[in-house]
Amino acid sequence: MNKTEIGKALAERRDTLDITQARLAKLSGVSVHTVSNLETGGGNVTLDTLLKVAGVLGFKVEVGT
Repeated sequence: MNKTEIGKALAERRDTLDITQARLAKLSGVSVHTVSNLETGGGNVTLDTLLKVAGVLGFKVEVGT
C-alpha cells in the first residue's frame, strides 16, 4: 500500500468508529496535525507514529521488505 491508500484506510476506519481526528490524536498520543497528515498521505510520518494510530483503530501493521 502507498501512503495515500494507507491514509484513506485510516480515515475510513476512524469514520466507521465515529472518532474525530482530535479524539484519535489524543488516544494515540500524537497531534491532530499528524493524524491529518496520515489521512491525506502527506508529510513524513514515522513508523512508530503509524503504529500508534493504527493500533488505536484496531489495525495490524506488517512491515515487509
